[in-house]
Amino acid sequence: MQSFDEFNISNQLRSAITDLGFANPTPIQSQAYPVISSGKDVVGIAQTGTGKTFAYMLPILQSLTFSTDKHPRVLILVPTRELVVQVVEEIEKFSKYLNNRVLGVYGGTNINTQKALLVEGQDIVVGTPGRLYDLILSRALQLKSIKKLVIDEVDVMLDLGFRFQLTNIFDLLPTKRQNIMFSATMTEDIEDLIAKFFILSEKISVALSGTPLENITQSSYAVPNFYTKVNLLIHLLKNATTFKKVLVFVSNKRSADRLFEELQESYNEEICVIHSNKTQNYRMRSIKQFDEGRNRILVTTDVMARGLDLNEISHVINFDTPHFPENYMHRIGRTGRAEKKGESLLFYTEKEIAYKNAIEALMNMEIKHIPFPREVEIATRLTPEEQPQVSEPNNPHKQSNEHERGASFHEKSEKNKKTNERGSYKRIIKAKYKKPKTRGDKNYNKSKRRK
Repeated sequence: MQSFDEFNISNQLRSAITDLGFANPTPIQSQAYPVISSGKDVVGIAQTGTGKTFAYMLPILQSLTFSTDKHPRVLILVPTRELVVQVVEEIEKFSKYLNNRVLGVYGGTNINTQKALLVEGQDIVVGTPGRLYDLILSRALQLKSIKKLVIDEVDVMLDLGFRFQLTNIFDLLPTKRQNIMFSATMTEDIEDLIAKFFILSEKISVALSGTPLENITQSSYAVPNFYTKVNLLIHLLKNATTFKKVLVFVSNKRSADRLFEELQESYNEEICVIHSNKTQNYRMRSIKQFDEGRNRILVTTDVMARGLDLNEISHVINFDTPHFPENYMHRIGRTGRAEKKGESLLFYTEKEIAYKNAIEALMNMEIKHIPFPREVEIATRLTPEEQPQVSEPNNPHKQSNEHERGASFHEKSEKNKKTNERGSYKRIIKAKYKKPKTRGDKNYNKSKRRK
C-alpha cells in the first residue's frame, strides 16, 4: 500500500498530514496527485466519503507559493453553505504550517463583510456559485489571477439550478488555467461542460455511483405508512448502545418538521433537524452538536447527503425511499467512512417499492429484508398526503378532473373559436376597400390625362 512518504510534498505539508493522523492515501488521492500536479485538466469520479477534498487540495497546496497579491489564485466552487464551511476548515488543517489565506463565501450572510475580507487579499476562495457570481458582478472578486479552478460535487450544483452561474463564471475566468472537477456521477450535462470548457482533460474513476460501499451493511423494512415508520423508528432508537449516532433522511422539509415533532416527545434532548428553511446559524449549530455527540439523532433532507464529513455515524436511516437511486448512495455514504463499519436501514411503503427496485438495479444487488417487529404498533393515522381523496362529482365547487365532462359541457361556438391574429380586422378592411386613390397616386394621374 502506498504511503504519503512517497509523495513529493513539502515538509510543512507532511507535518500537517502527520498531525491529522493520515498514514496512507485513499485510491482517489493516489491517482489524483500526480495528474493534478502535472497541470492537466482533471475530471474525477469518486464515491462520496473517499477523500476527494484532500485529493485535489494536496497537489494544489504543494504548488501554491507565497504571494502578496491581493487577488485569489485558486477558486473552489461547492454546492452548499455547509460544504463551504467544511472545505475551508479542511484547507486550514492542511495549511497548518503554511502561510495561506483562505476565505469561504456563501449566501445568507452579509455580503459587505465578505467584500471587505476580499479587499484584504486572499489566496484561496471557496464559495457557492450564487454568492460567488454576485461578488464577481460587483467587482469585489477579481478573477484575473486565478490559476486553478475546482468544481466539487458538480452534479449537485446542476441539480440545484446553478448552471447559469457556472457557465458565466467559466466565461469570466482567465483562459489559461487548470480545471479540476469532482463528482460522484457523470451525466450528459456534466459531459457538455467538460466538452465546452476543458482542454484534453484526464479522467480518474475510482468508484462509480451505484457501487455499494463494502463496509456498509444494508437492510430494509416494508412499512405501511408514515406514522408506522415513526413507531418503528422510535422502537429502534430505544437501543442507544447500538444506535449511537443516527442520521435520518426524509424526502422534504414538511416531512422533516413532521417527524421532528413526533420524535420530540421521546427524544427531546437527543434530536435536532436540518433543512433549507432553517437559518444558517441554526443549521451550523445543529451540525456541530450532532458531530460532537451532544445530539444523537439528526433529521434532515438531502441537503446533508453530499460532501459533509461527520464523525463516526453509526446508522443512516432512509425514512423515505429516495426517488432517485443515486441519492440513496450519497445518503448511505455518510456512514462507513474512513474504512469504518456502518449500517444503513431503508423504510419503504407499497408506493415506494418502485424506487427501492431502482436502487437495487443500480447497485446490482438486493437489499436484505428484515421482518417487521411484532411489538411495533401499526398506525391507522394517515398524513394528509396518504389519506384517500374524497370524490364529490356533484359538488360544483370541487369538480374533479378525473370525471368525464357531462352534458353541460359543449363545444365552443364558431365565433368563440376565433383566435387573436393581432390587427386582423385592419387587414380585412384594407383588403376589402383597398387604398383610396389620391392626387399623388400615379395611376390616378394617368387616368385623369386619358380623360
